Amino acid sequence: MGENRPIPAALVARMPSPKSQKEPAQAATVKASRQWLSRHAAAVPAMADFYRLLANPTRLRILLTLGRVERLCVGDLAAVVGLSVAATSQQLKMLKGEGWLRAEGRGKQVYYSITSTALRDALEGDLELLRKKPRG
Repeated sequence: MGENRPIPAALVARMPSPKSQKEPAQAATVKASRQWLSRHAAAVPAMADFYRLLANPTRLRILLTLGRVERLCVGDLAAVVGLSVAATSQQLKMLKGEGWLRAEGRGKQVYYSITSTALRDALEGDLELLRKKPRG
């Protein structure tokens, strides 16, 4: 028996649409959606990695905090998120390594800030989306 392997995105984009009796408008929507996904296929893995990074509550709290202030030092961030300086530093190192934070040394202190206003805006948008989520 053959293995069940995922179909590469490049092949999916070239696959014919399934034959069905869809309304013309619905068929056009399916075609346009497939084309749109095909154009953005390279971004999907990067987005998945980004959301995995945000899936850690500590990293998310750090980013949300830094989205609200200009910058904070490691000790202050540790106090905000309720972790040791060492544990906080580990999360900061990961976020900085991914390019989402910048570090600025001032004397013995290292201050961290978000590198992108778009990231701050996206996190604020996520909070707003969750506030307005219909209860079901």
